[in-house]
Amino acid sequence: MGKYSVNKLPSDILILTAQNIAALRKQSNWTQHDLAERSGVSYGSIKRFERLGQISFESLLKIAEVLNRLDEFETLLVPRNNKRIEKLFESLK
Repeated sequence: MGKYSVNKLPSDILILTAQNIAALRKQSNWTQHDLAERSGVSYGSIKRFERLGQISFESLLKIAEVLNRLDEFETLLVPRNNKRIEKLFESLK
């Protein structure tokens, strides 16, 4: 949490995301080396991410893909009143 705020800071979200990825990795019984091999992200990047929360967005997406969580990024930051989604639901009526 921010020092003077109840709202989380970007650095808090980074650390939380890294902890969640580490937990998912461990649920799969994978080492950091296993995750690196499967995702194509370097071992050093995996290690730094889990320790400090620092990683490129592309590497994060690669990790999410091998953990079968990539689809969760599709709904991240979608503009409100997305006309594409509205058209999809209209065609189903």
